[in-house]
Amino acid sequence: MKAHALGLPAQMGIGFALGAILGLIFQFGGWDISWIKPLGDAFIRLIRMIVVPLVFISLVAGAASMGDLSRLGRISIKIACYYLGTTAIAVGIGLVFANIFHPGMDLNLSTEALQAKEVSPPGIVQTFLNIIPLNPVQALAEGNLLQLIFFAIFFGFALSSMGEAGKPLLNIFQTGNEVMIRITAAVMRLAPYGVCALIAYTVGKSGLQVLLPLIKLIGIMYLAALTHVCIVYFPVLKYVGRISFVSYLKIMTQPLLIAFSTCSSAAALPANMAATEKLGVPREISSFTIPLGTTVNMDGAAIYLGLATVFVAQIYGIDLSFSAQLTVLLIALLASIGSVGVPAAALVVISMVFAQVHLPMEGIALVAGVDRILDMARTTLNVMGDAVGAVVVTKLENENAKR
Repeated sequence: MKAHALGLPAQMGIGFALGAILGLIFQFGGWDISWIKPLGDAFIRLIRMIVVPLVFISLVAGAASMGDLSRLGRISIKIACYYLGTTAIAVGIGLVFANIFHPGMDLNLSTEALQAKEVSPPGIVQTFLNIIPLNPVQALAEGNLLQLIFFAIFFGFALSSMGEAGKPLLNIFQTGNEVMIRITAAVMRLAPYGVCALIAYTVGKSGLQVLLPLIKLIGIMYLAALTHVCIVYFPVLKYVGRISFVSYLKIMTQPLLIAFSTCSSAAALPANMAATEKLGVPREISSFTIPLGTTVNMDGAAIYLGLATVFVAQIYGIDLSFSAQLTVLLIALLASIGSVGVPAAALVVISMVFAQVHLPMEGIALVAGVDRILDMARTTLNVMGDAVGAVVVTKLENENAKR
């Protein structure tokens, strides 16, 4: 088969494999592979360059085309219920696996000289105020997706309310949306090279001396993520979305590979929006649910949260009772909502949970050496969950329309 006949997902798969081989060669040779990192960083910067304008333009066009505030309300309620439900299951899976496999037992990890970064979680009132941008231009510049979504929806519905008078501007946004799709396609042609560079750097830097002490934790994290896919995403896609999981994976290969190699949901966002549309999700739904999911839906992070809590407790010899672990589940849900739009949200959430169950904050630093490896699973699951949510909402909306 000729090289040009290969699809982009296949090319990315080849880039991934070549990157892993290159990383292993440099690791075993004891050579520095840092020279390749700028190539991967450049790819990430190109993707992040298009995220903000793509989200804003597509969401304005989608909201203006939707023209129905009650429909947006229905979609918001359905996607919020999906996010909360899957997040609760994910935290539970993390806790169950940690209790079964005991990742922190029989480990001699030094806890001396560990320091935890101080974070201050916002109050409930401030959390909701943080959604409203003081300056939409600043929200655009800072890439604050939640504030961007809020302003874009307002802008889109205001544009829709103008009727014929707003059509010229709406046409500009719809044309702009097509332009952003073309720019995205152009950037994605570089994906195989970017993925190769990122994986080569990760494999080359993650030496065995770092991985071996925590290999059990890594294995449990990946097994828990796979379990979540099997007991949540697979049945939901089959029985609600009416899509086979094989078909879903074929279409989602591109965003999932980007998520796995970059550890960035935002970097995978353009490819994820395009993939969900191929799954039958209308653009007005994908342009709302995917950016929102990138900001607030974190199934992978939820699994890690439950797992890391028990892991740190076992390292320090602290016994977490059933009620304490139930508290972890509840606080994780509340903290996930409470940290929306807050910088270093993952750190805020885990700090809130640790404080509630009286675990040393310094324990967060115990997994720092392998966090990149763990984050690859977390981000991939997050992106997968966003797409499944969009498919579910679309199916439920279609059912609602038939009534």
